[in-house]
Amino acid sequence: MIPDRLILSFDRALRTVFGPARSARPMPGENVPEADLDPAAKAKVAALMRVNHVGEVCAQALYQGQALTARNPRAKAALAQAAGEEVDHLAWTERRIAELGGRRSLLNPLWYAGSYAIGMVAGLAGDRWNLGFLAETERQVVAHLDRHLGELSHHDAKSRALIIAMKRDEAKHATSALHLGASELPLGCRLLMRAASRVMTTTAYWV
Repeated sequence: MIPDRLILSFDRALRTVFGPARSARPMPGENVPEADLDPAAKAKVAALMRVNHVGEVCAQALYQGQALTARNPRAKAALAQAAGEEVDHLAWTERRIAELGGRRSLLNPLWYAGSYAIGMVAGLAGDRWNLGFLAETERQVVAHLDRHLGELSHHDAKSRALIIAMKRDEAKHATSALHLGASELPLGCRLLMRAASRVMTTTAYWV
């Protein structure tokens, strides 16, 4: 028989990729007035938010894959907490894309499948490396969000509030992983993760 965990993981995958995400927390900046952006500027912000939404799709897949193969209950709990907060990010970015008249990435099923496989491999490497992968992923996401803040207009307070809130959560996840005993990943692994991230973000901006 198929283990219950695999059935639940498959259900989560379908909900993440095809279903509407629902947040447990209010969307940051939801009461901030919409900035008066010209069509080109609005399209750019929608593309940036599509990239961030893809990042959250990948995060859900990574955490599901990592949790499936993690051994330490504390590591599983940290991954579950991070995944829960990332669902909020998924819903927030999805809603912001709709507000801007954009669309989600057409390659979300591919992003999810690849990230899930990577997460499973990270979990099989052992909990210290699993948590190290979580910490490094979140550090790179924080740097990525910083770059997006630099690209956003200062008049677009609504989008900025959303990204700042996401950045705060990501930094907290990295700190939590380090406190639980995460190991520093080898330089080669960190560079490979950055290269893969660049491919994903560049592609998701357009597709």
